[in-house]
Amino acid sequence: MAESLAGKLLVASLRITEPTFFRTVVLMCAHDEKGALGVVINRPLKSEAVAAHLPQFVPLVREPGYVFSGGPVETSSALALGRWKDWIITPTPNAVIGRVGLLDLGKPIEEVEAAIDEVRLFAGYSGWGAGQLEGELQEESWFVVDATPEDPFTREPETLWRDVLRRQPGKLAMFAYAPRDPGVN
Repeated sequence: MAESLAGKLLVASLRITEPTFFRTVVLMCAHDEKGALGVVINRPLKSEAVAAHLPQFVPLVREPGYVFSGGPVETSSALALGRWKDWIITPTPNAVIGRVGLLDLGKPIEEVEAAIDEVRLFAGYSGWGAGQLEGELQEESWFVVDATPEDPFTREPETLWRDVLRRQPGKLAMFAYAPRDPGVN
């Protein structure tokens, strides 16, 4: 393993055609020689409002107010990303990028509200065993790009795949305009 991809985005390349990861954007939360963990940040579950599952978080949830599909692993469990308030000087707990980090959903909501500006909730996560992600990268299944602290909290998750690619330099930006089925082009 060359370097950790934690804090980076994995953007599905056109090689990924299976529905689980087709045109997904994954924010990598952890990556080491034992494996990797991330959450898909562009798949809101429009039938799963946050209010129906974790209503205490509704005031902190960035629109759209849905639970997101974080990936195919442990879909009955919840993960959350939070953006810590500007005035908090200590390092962001469980930092992923900037002031964005994984939240402990077991903390009292009063503690969360005091420290967090906004939250995004996920059902499940995306996980890879040792060497698995590296193999997918060699197969060019993913583009690895820099994340911005705004990416996990975008108000328009359905266009994030295209938006992330469009902001890339050089030829990578061209992929943003690829048809859904390049074979019919």
